[in-house]
Parts: sequence; structure tokens; C-alpha cells
Amino acid sequence: MKKWFMYSFISILVVGMLSACGTSGNGDGTSGEGEGEKKVLVMGTSADYPPFEYIDTEVGEEIIGFDVDLAKAITEELGYELKVQDMDFGSLITAMKAGNIDLILAGMTPTEDRAEQVDFTEIYYTANHMIVSLKDSNINSLEDLEGKTVGVQMGSIQYDKAEEIAEEVNITIENRDRVPQIVQDLKTGRFDAAIIEDTVMKGFMEKDADLTGFTLDSDEEGSAIALPKGSELTEEFNRVLKEMEENGKMEELINKWFGGEEE
Repeated sequence: MKKWFMYSFISILVVGMLSACGTSGNGDGTSGEGEGEKKVLVMGTSADYPPFEYIDTEVGEEIIGFDVDLAKAITEELGYELKVQDMDFGSLITAMKAGNIDLILAGMTPTEDRAEQVDFTEIYYTANHMIVSLKDSNINSLEDLEGKTVGVQMGSIQYDKAEEIAEEVNITIENRDRVPQIVQDLKTGRFDAAIIEDTVMKGFMEKDADLTGFTLDSDEEGSAIALPKGSELTEEFNRVLKEMEENGKMEELINKWFGGEEE
């Protein structure tokens, strides 16, 4: 009787252990793999970039914006749930290479250096650089930046643009992690000017009459979605992006977040 009980007890333990192993992660870089559940894709972003991604504290703590809506539309079409994770822009690619996030949607432009580390989808939005300053600064051209301190976001293509300008005009370049930091340091006199994407700066200028700026002709390719090197999702994301262009859903999002004014 005791032997039978012991064999039965051991059998129950073995079955329980096998069942537990069967519900663990499948190692494909996503979470939520239980039977009947959608897999979760983690989107990395820098929520300081309205209207692409930001937090409207008057409404709540949720990250909202054009990129967030775009990511939701794509992942829903592909059968995934979406989780949005906020971090500094300069750490996004590092986080992806470490396997902490599955995609990057943060108004990121595909540069040669970035393309060596991640794969990019087709471009989904284009914009221009803007030289921003206070209205009483008398900065109306690149030549007016001579001897000035210019703020840019760390790891951004605006930093690359500032270095390009520095080859022609004597400027001091300073980095900040977040765009609101740059605007604040501009207003307090730590910067004489800043380089920020025009679509993003539009929102700040609408709220602050002291800010002004002028756009630069840009040959940048625009913004794309970053995915891990060799990811099978890149082709799927491109397919959905193309479908959204064709069925008008992309235009709907642009009208919602940019007032229909695509640069």
C-alpha cells in the first residue's frame, strides 16, 4: 500500500513538472506565450517627442502619439499585443540589441551607422530640421550661429546635423537626453539655439510665443521602424505599412496627429 502510494505521488509530481515546463517561454523574444494568448511585442520609444510619442499629464500617464497609434495598428493586424516602454533615445538601439525590446518606434531615421546594428522598415514619415531660438535672439540664418551654443538630443540625427554645421560655422554643441530639456535650457539661456525636428517643434511653438525658428533643407530619409537584425517581422511590418498607405489608414493617422500637414 505504501509502495503504491509512493509511486502515485511521484507520478503526480512528474506530470506537474512537465505541465509547468510546457507553459514556459518559447525563447522567441516575445512574452505572453500561453495557449490562446497573443504574443506581446515590446516597443521601445522616447516619450518626449510630441506628437510622435509623449505623455499628456493633463489626461493621464499613458504614452500616446502618432508612433504609438501606428504601432498599435500594425501589431493588431499581425495578431500581437503591444507594450510600450519609455527610455532615453540614445539607449534604444542598445536595449534592442540586448533583447529588452522588440521594436523601436521613436521618429528614428535610418542612418548608415544604425543600419549596421538594426534592420529598418520602409520610411513612414518625413520631416525637416529646425533651428530654434528665442525671438529676441536675432538668429535667422546658419551664419548667425557663429560663436553660439547649440543644444541637440543625444544620439539623434540632429546631433549629426550640428556636427555638419560645425564644419562651416564655429558652434559649441551640447547634448541632452530629452527634447523638453533642450527647450528649457534654451529658455533659461544655457543654449543660444537648438536643432529639433520641425514637426515636433511645432507643438512647443504653439504653446510658447517666445520661441521661433527656421527650417533647413533636408536630404534625410525620414522616420522608419527599427527591428532586430534578421527579424522576420521586418517584411511583415512593411506589408502592413504598404496596406495602410493604400487603404487610407496612414493618412487618417497623419491627419489626426499632424493636422494633415505632412512635410
